[in-house]
Amino acid sequence: MQPYFFPYIGYFQLVHAVDRFVVYDDVPFIKQGWVNRNRLLINGAASYITVPVRHASSFVRIRDTQIDADPQNARWSDKTLKTIENAYRRAPEFAQVFPLVESVLRLPTGRIGELALASLKAVAQFLDIRTDWVDSSERYDNADLKGEDRVLAICRAEGATAYLNVPGGRELYSRERFAAGGIALQFVQPRAIEYRQFGDPFVPWLSIIDVLMFNQPAIVRTFLTACDLT
Repeated sequence: MQPYFFPYIGYFQLVHAVDRFVVYDDVPFIKQGWVNRNRLLINGAASYITVPVRHASSFVRIRDTQIDADPQNARWSDKTLKTIENAYRRAPEFAQVFPLVESVLRLPTGRIGELALASLKAVAQFLDIRTDWVDSSERYDNADLKGEDRVLAICRAEGATAYLNVPGGRELYSRERFAAGGIALQFVQPRAIEYRQFGDPFVPWLSIIDVLMFNQPAIVRTFLTACDLT
């Protein structure tokens, strides 16, 4: 999977469900995707927070995409933290979760891939998810392969007997082809999760930041298994 910036709970259900999580950091950056943005609950509605990136392009790999440090964006982390503080200061878990978010946003890096991965690892540590992390650019040397061919090559390199993906992968991968290689192809399908926010109606599928702000870690850990393998 591409590294996403504080993604929704379904992403962490996938991380929790696998023994080794391969981070696709050497695939093209997706504009208007989730690598550099996510949604929070602001004034009762889902609203985006975005890490500014320089010259966002599908011709540049995620690992090479730079955070925009131009003067007008230089204080993006301060502004984002202030937005999060204003939105969640009354949330029950704010005192525990805001320092986690701040530690990621203050990370001294100029690359969005590193920042997004840091957000994933910080949340995983907070929730005691003990999955192994592997950067695709550092391990496999097969960036010339595309799509399903590359996934299968990675599975073979790892000696994997199963490959898990998000539901959108159903349109990309063939169970028959994976089975021919002795690999079970499964998809992690999140169930509907609802918890108390500030008021009604409940706004679902926001960033994991929202989940953590309103729920103690033990409760969030139960959410990690609120999914089905299909």
